[in-house]
Amino acid sequence: QVQLVESGGGLVQAGDSLRLSCAASGLTFDNYAMGWFRQAPGKEREFVAFIGRGGTATGYTDSMKGRSTISRDNARNTVYLQMNSLKPEDRAVYYCAANLRAVSRNRSAYAYWGQGTQVTVSS
Repeated sequence: QVQLVESGGGLVQAGDSLRLSCAASGLTFDNYAMGWFRQAPGKEREFVAFIGRGGTATGYTDSMKGRSTISRDNARNTVYLQMNSLKPEDRAVYYCAANLRAVSRNRSAYAYWGQGTQVTVSS
C-alpha cells in the first residue's frame, strides 16, 4: 500500500521559512517523479514544484520561483520543499504526489497523493 505522509507545515509570519517533508512508503521511490501542489480555501489545487527521479530535473510555478527549492533523498524515500520569504497568499494545504511517468505540472499525471499539511502565513 502506497503512503505519502507530509509534515512540516504550520503557522508562520510573512517573511519566514518552512521546510515541508514527504515520506513515501509502499513504492519504489526512485522510480517516481515527485511533485508538490497546494490548495487554498475556495480554490483549485495548483502545481507548486516537481522533481525528477534522479533529482536533477526540477520545475516551479512562477510565484514560487526564487523562493522555494524542491529536493529529494532517495535513500530516505523523502522529498522536501524548502519555502522562503513566505507570503500570506502562500497559505494553503500542501500536498505531495508521486508520478510514475515523466515530471509534470499536471495534477492528473500523479497517481498517488498524501493527505496534505497546512501552511498558514500571517501578515
